[in-house]
Amino acid sequence: MRASATDTTAGAQGRWAILALVFGAVMLNYVDRQILALLKPMLQGEFHWSDRDYAHMASAFQFAAALAFLGTGWFLDRVGLRRGFALGVALWSLAGMAHAFATTVAQFVAARAVLGAAESIGTPAAVKSAATFFPPAERSRALGIGNTAPNFGAILTPLLIPALALVVGWKGSFLIAGGLGLVWVAVWLRYVPAAASVRGPRSEVPWLHLLRSRRTLAIAVAKVLSDQVWWFLLFWTPDLFHRQFGLEQGALGLPVALAYSLAALGAISGGWVPGWLLARGWPPEKVRHATLLGYALLVLPIPLVLVASNPWIAALLLGLALFAHQGFSTNVFGLATDIIPANRVGSVIGIGAFAGNLAGMAILELAGWSLDHGHGYAPMFWIAAFSYLAGALLVRWILPRTAYADAD
Repeated sequence: MRASATDTTAGAQGRWAILALVFGAVMLNYVDRQILALLKPMLQGEFHWSDRDYAHMASAFQFAAALAFLGTGWFLDRVGLRRGFALGVALWSLAGMAHAFATTVAQFVAARAVLGAAESIGTPAAVKSAATFFPPAERSRALGIGNTAPNFGAILTPLLIPALALVVGWKGSFLIAGGLGLVWVAVWLRYVPAAASVRGPRSEVPWLHLLRSRRTLAIAVAKVLSDQVWWFLLFWTPDLFHRQFGLEQGALGLPVALAYSLAALGAISGGWVPGWLLARGWPPEKVRHATLLGYALLVLPIPLVLVASNPWIAALLLGLALFAHQGFSTNVFGLATDIIPANRVGSVIGIGAFAGNLAGMAILELAGWSLDHGHGYAPMFWIAAFSYLAGALLVRWILPRTAYADAD
């Protein structure tokens, strides 16, 4: 596995402290992303939104994030991790705070679009942090821990934001959540080494060359075939429990929390398993492909959710799939750091995330069409069952045999 030129910019204690800061940023990212959905009843009552108005806000976030992914990784590689990540978090925090001053649908849509574009920096920054500060032996573990942050956000945000809004109001909730991001920026700039602001070579590898690279294609394919399932489950799981088991909104929290708790464990395992195999002498290439295949096989039972007899069995089956997704996703990020130099890994992850976001938008539209036309959830669950297996096999087929031995 490729070592980064800046592995020595932070000692052992320092790099784990940096990982903790990255973890905190991704959690705040998730708070700012989900807060509108959690405050929707309060805001809808005050502003008299239609469901279509709310859909426009969600679409603005998704589309802006997808487009921005094409540039945020490149931006990080150009200006450096320290300054680039700080600027991204500052921008998304200000966009989150701007919601408190919005009074029309158009203003909320604009705030969501800026938020989505700025938040796209989170994924490439997290992967670049692992590639920059961690030696190969620790990189998978760091990625696994970092990849649990969205799941902690998915569990904690619904527990905190509604209660906070009852105390300080919806405007105060947006201002506090965004303000925490600005505090994070100050801490990040104070403690992250200046060496992390070193820019990548401007003309060493043209950006269009990355688009033609088989390495980039492999990461993009893996993101498309895994992210589409993540977005589908993220947006439609509560509705599934309501439709299939008759659960009201107040009863949805615990089964959903159970599923995402298992997802967090999957992210941790996704970092631990490769390290365990490497310690036993497995070659890096075999480790990545075997791990991706193993997690892909764990998703195969997901269609059984449709015949589950109670919500807890369904939650466990969904949790198994989310466990596998996070393990798979962690190893896709690890694969990127294995085969792509640190000074361009942000760009490649950004391209992959762009493709994954568009695939997520497509399956969300498919779900709406399927439900409207009486086909239920079956098409999406069968796609989900085999999507990861297809991804693991295609990655193995696309990557050149020399991917681990040479550079682009």
